[in-house]
Amino acid sequence: MNTSNNMYVERRKRVVERLKSNGISQMIIWDPASILYLTGEKVYAFERMWALYLADGREPVLFANKLFVLSGNTDVKVVWHTDVDDGAAQLAEYTNHEDVLGIDKVMPAKYLLALQEYGAATGYKNTSCYVDAVRGEKDEQERKLMIEASRINDLAMDRFKALIHDGVTEQEVAAQIEGIYKELGAQGNSFTPIVCFGANAANPHHEPDDTVITEGDVVLFDVGCIKDDYCSDMTRTFFYKTASDKQREVYEIVKNANLAGEAAMGPGKRFCDADSAARDLITEKGYGEYFTHRLGHSVGMEVHESGDVSSANTDKFTPGRCISCEPGIYLPEEFGVRIEDLCLITEDGVTVMNNYSKELEIIG
Repeated sequence: MNTSNNMYVERRKRVVERLKSNGISQMIIWDPASILYLTGEKVYAFERMWALYLADGREPVLFANKLFVLSGNTDVKVVWHTDVDDGAAQLAEYTNHEDVLGIDKVMPAKYLLALQEYGAATGYKNTSCYVDAVRGEKDEQERKLMIEASRINDLAMDRFKALIHDGVTEQEVAAQIEGIYKELGAQGNSFTPIVCFGANAANPHHEPDDTVITEGDVVLFDVGCIKDDYCSDMTRTFFYKTASDKQREVYEIVKNANLAGEAAMGPGKRFCDADSAARDLITEKGYGEYFTHRLGHSVGMEVHESGDVSSANTDKFTPGRCISCEPGIYLPEEFGVRIEDLCLITEDGVTVMNNYSKELEIIG
């Protein structure tokens, strides 16, 4: 068995151990990113069945449609089907009908309901949290990939900033982002780029439109790329030609909140306390009602993974976690400011993976 397959065996072993410790002996995994993580096979099957069966003491089984071509390097058993086969019946042939079956959170209801009709198990439980927990703790190779993706994002930000000039629109800038990532060695965008001018930046998830840049506008980039199947995500806010006193004030508050949130991260510290560190600072400055979202989220093979940095999450950070820290202040019909880094939780602290300057910058 090669080194790569050993890695996937170890990952599957960790998932099965998590399941066993929570009283579950078997699970069907449907999420394509999780299947890639556990087998090395990359397929996005849309409405077709693409599933991995894991069970304590039994051989893992990958269910694949003949429409797709696999790498041939996977070490798991592959069971093929076609568009006219009954996928649920095929799954039910392998499950232990006398035990509870763990189910993936993204498994379509039409398959789950059919499994229930076939009596595939005595009960069904959403056990994605155990897969998510294993994926959340990045190994050394994954950490290197995450760091590289963020390094490319840092390089790209200078290129993006240079796209801003009189007469340009948000859409015109956003349309060039993926090409720049590919020039820098990435596979492409990890999510649809957010480019905001002026008052549009007060909408945290604004979609780029035909708004033209104007002197005094905020210029906000929330962008990320994929490199070797791992994602980056960062936000920087600039000002075009001039910045008002209020814009400068808000910017410095957000920057300090970003730094406070990052300082509150580390192994054994709680997600909710990192959120509070940033949020309390913004609230003390009188802008608490304008920080309208959680502080951050987990990142890895997907740009949003399980494990959010919010007041509701009392879980503790563990080594290998990659977390965004992205406080913001959004003033309706005026402007918004957000600053975001990705942070890697290490065995003895936290490493901020983005090194692009967070000092206030006027461009143009």
